Amino acid sequence: MNETTATRPVPAGTAVRRALTVLAAAAAALLVWVIADPIAGAGMHARGQHVGPAAVLVSTLLIGLAGWGLLAVMERRAKRPGRTWGITAGIALGLSMTGPMDSEGAGTYAALTAMHLVVGAVLIAGLGRTAARGRC
Repeated sequence: MNETTATRPVPAGTAVRRALTVLAAAAAALLVWVIADPIAGAGMHARGQHVGPAAVLVSTLLIGLAGWGLLAVMERRAKRPGRTWGITAGIALGLSMTGPMDSEGAGTYAALTAMHLVVGAVLIAGLGRTAARGRC
């Protein structure tokens, strides 16, 4: 390997920690949904459809796995993958905050905003902690 492509190996157990982070993000989103929809009665409607628990779980798991994949690419390409991950994921979170604007009602808007922020915080921090240190 030459100097420009050599990376430090990812520590053992990283895949397990990343999987647990993605699951934690999904659990956190579901918790927000449980508090907002059945308990607080927010109604959780966006774009004319009810936002149910399956949609919350599936979308969070897909976003978490996409983030995991993006971090893996950054570990191979970026000089400082942890820093690059934090910046990129922060921008993605900011862009995702436009999603709740399509919600119907203030309660749904607040709940969807909280979901986005909670999932973003868990994924940014959790996956960021597992990032390789960078190139050798």
